[in-house]
Amino acid sequence: MLPNVTITPAAAKFINRVVRFSGLAKGAGLRLAVTPGGCSGYSSVFSAESAPQEGEQLLETGGVRLFLGAESRLMLNGITVDFVETATESGLSFVNPNKEACACSSADAAPKPSVTRIGIDAIGRGRPAWV
Repeated sequence: MLPNVTITPAAAKFINRVVRFSGLAKGAGLRLAVTPGGCSGYSSVFSAESAPQEGEQLLETGGVRLFLGAESRLMLNGITVDFVETATESGLSFVNPNKEACACSSADAAPKPSVTRIGIDAIGRGRPAWV
């Protein structure tokens, strides 16, 4: 079953740029693996890929193609994926409108919203050297 995911225009622009600058053929998408992270956030790993792997499903939403494994599909249901850019960080942010704020004893100890960073050197034509 595919999740109900909202992709903001800013996130769609970022994701489409990652895929476009990867040098892959038309029809490529973003493999997105999402796991629980911290007391109220999500962690993610993503890469531009030409097609889904075995066990992944294609989700086309908000003008992007996402390749999602089973755990990611469960984690993303009802989530809004946004792109956040501040003076100190930029990346994808996962917002669950049905989850209350973190109940940690100290706001300073609470993790920041999940933001996945991708270095500018990782975006380019062809496959990155570390693959």
